[in-house]
Amino acid sequence: MIRINEITDKVASYIDKPDLDLIQRAYVFSAQAHDGVVRRSGEPYISHPMNVAFLLADMQLDEATVAAGLLHDTVEDTDTTVDEIEDLFGSDVADIVDGVTKISRMDFESKAVQQAENIRKLILAMAEDIRVLMVKLADRLHNMRTLEFMKPVKQRLIAQETQDIYAPLANRLGLHRVKTELEDLCLKYLKPDVFGQLSEAVSEHRAAGEPYIEKVIDLMNDMLKKNKLKGRVYGRTKHLHSIHVKMEQQGLTFDEIYDLIAFRIIVKSLKDCYAVLGLIHAIWRPVPGRFKDYISIPKANMYQSLHSTVIGPDGERIEFQIRTEEMNQIAEYGVAAHWQYKEVGKGAKKGRTTGTRDAERYTWLKQIMDWQRELSDPREFMSSLRLDMFQEEVYVFTPHGDIKELPEGATPLDFAYAIHSEVGDKCAGAKVNGRIVPLHSTLKNGDSIEIITDKNRMPSRDWLKFVKTAKARTRIKQYIRTVERERAIALGKELLEKEGRRVGINVQKAIKDGDLSKLAGDFNCGCVDDLLTQVGFSRFTPRKVMKKLYSVMHGESYDARKLKPKAEPETKKKPKTDGLQISGVDNVLVRFASCCNPLPGEPIVGYITRGRGVTVHRIDCHNVKNFEDERLLQVTWEGVEEKPYPTKIRIKCLNKMGMLGKICMMLAEMDVNIDSGTFESKVDGTSTLEFTVEVKDLDQLYSTLAKIKALKAVQEALRVS
Repeated sequence: MIRINEITDKVASYIDKPDLDLIQRAYVFSAQAHDGVVRRSGEPYISHPMNVAFLLADMQLDEATVAAGLLHDTVEDTDTTVDEIEDLFGSDVADIVDGVTKISRMDFESKAVQQAENIRKLILAMAEDIRVLMVKLADRLHNMRTLEFMKPVKQRLIAQETQDIYAPLANRLGLHRVKTELEDLCLKYLKPDVFGQLSEAVSEHRAAGEPYIEKVIDLMNDMLKKNKLKGRVYGRTKHLHSIHVKMEQQGLTFDEIYDLIAFRIIVKSLKDCYAVLGLIHAIWRPVPGRFKDYISIPKANMYQSLHSTVIGPDGERIEFQIRTEEMNQIAEYGVAAHWQYKEVGKGAKKGRTTGTRDAERYTWLKQIMDWQRELSDPREFMSSLRLDMFQEEVYVFTPHGDIKELPEGATPLDFAYAIHSEVGDKCAGAKVNGRIVPLHSTLKNGDSIEIITDKNRMPSRDWLKFVKTAKARTRIKQYIRTVERERAIALGKELLEKEGRRVGINVQKAIKDGDLSKLAGDFNCGCVDDLLTQVGFSRFTPRKVMKKLYSVMHGESYDARKLKPKAEPETKKKPKTDGLQISGVDNVLVRFASCCNPLPGEPIVGYITRGRGVTVHRIDCHNVKNFEDERLLQVTWEGVEEKPYPTKIRIKCLNKMGMLGKICMMLAEMDVNIDSGTFESKVDGTSTLEFTVEVKDLDQLYSTLAKIKALKAVQEALRVS
């Protein structure tokens, strides 16, 4: 367990004449407030705020932030008030604790709209004082480190939320250490089979590669010494999540990834960075397309470094990262290394920095603030936030030489919307480096783009298939929504009139007399047009609306026997919902998406498919990001019936006689049925088996994969996303 003197010693190591008394008093207060309370792990509760404070001190934050880390749970979990914190520790500490408390009180298991609105509040709190988010990230990191003591369902929910929100935020703030550890911990709980296999493979690779790492380090140190350059060199293995992403994106196995090791060279000056790069390229041949100069054009989170992959000793691909000490500090600690709270002047606003120039570098935060003002739908704001935060950047030029930062994979259409919304709406073509290219072309670093406009051009739904930026996607959706709303109103009215004729209700008269407007509130709609839109989008069935309208017009409850001929008795059964709770609709057909095959226990989402009811996807399915937000529904597992659910698995093993039989026998022993399968043998003596199997839930799938992986000849056994 962390001790208070470890925290104060660390703070004293980077602050001259620190206010350690503030931290000591915060510790005593927190210990008394949480006295007698224990965590699920059995440890005293005070161990959690102590670990949070230590993480904040490790990031070299100011005394107020470290003290807030010690106190961050007192208002939420005890009788302590914010006013009491302010009286005892000052307004700076109280404001941070208050901000963290508001975030911590969010119920992330509630509706999707509520979760999105809560994330909006988090961003607003972050913009007011970035230290609020720093404490929240430290809090989340320690909670993720101790997540093993939570129930499996809770583990997956917290890990999914961390992967969606907190890891990308840490990345945007340049907190590399926090980001990589959060991502690896998320992988551990969201894909335990993948995490276990990668951990084992990386450990074996690291053990076998130690002599090689030492060899390269010795060569680099000799090179620096001969050229009278001062610096230090060290090697590291890439973290598990980044390896997994690369395997997924490029369809590779672990053995096919060649640049697992990265070497970092820290030198004294900017001039030395480029000198070392030249020396490395003189010794080893660089890999084409694998050089990036983040010094000349830093990333949005202020990251600066030279990256180059070369064919190193023994023909191995290795990556070098070259930077100065200051660049390395920012690369490791990001915003914590750059925002100087202790220099806040007396006239400055509490919690704000004097580094206006530094604040301006966070253009992405300003963009997020603009979105939250423009987007009234919290879910749309959430979608834009995720879309922006997950992307790497490319840097392109306007015809006048101005730099525009866009996400990796961006197109000329994204560039057009980055210039101005009107330019994007009227975009008819584009020239990249003087040549006309399709609007879906992918932009590269250094491209110069000129947009061709046409006043008669309007946004197209097809554009949503290839645009990458949140701004472009939001603007296109707004236009389409306006057009589709008009169509939905007309369709909804037609459907209601058809149902009205069947049961003897004049819908036109009901609209004119105001009877239909009385129903709008019952369906959470602002007006008749909103209600008609929801019917047109299949959110409410015409029959459901007619039931309510009948009651309003006739003053009595809807009676199906009065409205339907006796010759047509109700014979249809309620469509099965397969143990699902679907928010906002009832009596709807449900089917599971074949693209992701969701299993009981996984976070899921529903999508209204016209004419086919609701399709249920895993919430992390790659197709969900392309769906229209207004047709997404909250879906949860509830009372799941015992039935087989299909999913796909991949097994890589040695091509030995009887292996297929052993694996099939093991699947049968685990009560897992094989629906179909494909087999492929490779020249390296391995075989890849892909099965579509039927399991009852997520736990059965993972326990089956773990048992198969235990076979000596099996190298890999995992679920195919």
